[in-house]
Amino acid sequence: MMKLSLSPMVTIATGLLSTATLSLATFVNLPAAQANDDSLTGVVERVWEDGFRLRVGDRSITTDTWAVCGDSTRQHVRVDDRLTVTGEFEFGEFDVFAIVDEAGQEVCQ
Repeated sequence: MMKLSLSPMVTIATGLLSTATLSLATFVNLPAAQANDDSLTGVVERVWEDGFRLRVGDRSITTDTWAVCGDSTRQHVRVDDRLTVTGEFEFGEFDVFAIVDEAGQEVCQ
């Protein structure tokens, strides 16, 4: 009988796959009621193609606006704009689902 020996890299990769599968299963089974939509209001400090940094109180929040503005955020958002964003924190950024200006108008829609 031939003995099969796995390299350390295969063992690590297999372990990572198992962890990722378990993590994914955990998130997939969350009920929709636990979705964590938040609204934040602040002043824009910096803008780039698919996001901006928003000053909220004494914090700066990095946003991801690709779902709302695509790569055209700079065409709709300016430094010093006061905006309200709705979304959720994901991987260290605020994933934006909607942007509203001071006049109540949707931005990038």
